[in-house]
Amino acid sequence: MIKLERVSEKPILIQNPNNPWEAGAVFNCAAVYKDDLVHLIYRATDITSNGSQGRYTNHLGYAISGDGIHFNRLNDPILRNDVDQEARGPEDPRIVNIDGYYHMMYTGFGGRFPGDYRISYATSKNLISWKQRGVVLNEPNKDASLFPEKIGGKYLLLHRRPPDIWMSSSDDLRNWGEHRVLMRAIPSSDWENEKIGIAGPPIKTDLGWILIYHGVSKYNWYRLGIALLDLDDPSIVISRQSEPILEPELEWEIRGHIPNVVFSCGHVIIDDILIVYYGAADTVIGAASIALEEIKFT
Repeated sequence: MIKLERVSEKPILIQNPNNPWEAGAVFNCAAVYKDDLVHLIYRATDITSNGSQGRYTNHLGYAISGDGIHFNRLNDPILRNDVDQEARGPEDPRIVNIDGYYHMMYTGFGGRFPGDYRISYATSKNLISWKQRGVVLNEPNKDASLFPEKIGGKYLLLHRRPPDIWMSSSDDLRNWGEHRVLMRAIPSSDWENEKIGIAGPPIKTDLGWILIYHGVSKYNWYRLGIALLDLDDPSIVISRQSEPILEPELEWEIRGHIPNVVFSCGHVIIDDILIVYYGAADTVIGAASIALEEIKFT
């Protein structure tokens, strides 16, 4: 059974009351390992992320660490709510590096009408200065990431049309087609029966593409699962573990703005150790890890 082990019994990043834009919550973050440093691009809200205090606004912040556990961060956000589709701010980034550029897929939350959220796209050379390139899929959609390389000469995108994980392809990163279901929610499951969506970007290994994803139960608990996709044709699911690899257990995962949630958007690999960063209860950020050699599918 594949299971993640927490690297700390406490959150690794919490709200900063001195910065109004991140005083309410810091959670769902992308992660990049570059120049022996871990870079987090994290979602932050000014007030509670569940709407109990009113119409919260999202921003994306930046934090950096030498050990992957203790972080320093910038005082100002790196992405703001400064375009119409992001009037309520950017959410839940996933980042890959392709040909020297960082490509970030994230949710642009407009909040102007029901379903006013779209998959949006930005690029960067340095992880701090980003060029927003607009909406990728003009439909209510979330949980999107590129594969970190072209496959079969095409870019591949994972996204969610509830309740399932979908895949699509593109020649130019702008026009997306060939949409098809990759993985379905499992009605008979007690942890992924309501809906599923990806966690961080797929991880290339000799076994295939490792995909960490989240599953939601009918009680609205969020857990993390794991699957293995074919290396040459990722639309083929080789294996999918029936049990979660991480679930809410600690006090700060069980209680918060949205109770009983572990939700990941990013991970890094350091010395063959996979570290998965996750939002806990839509309030703070935690981390859990596993050695790559321990990831074995049956």
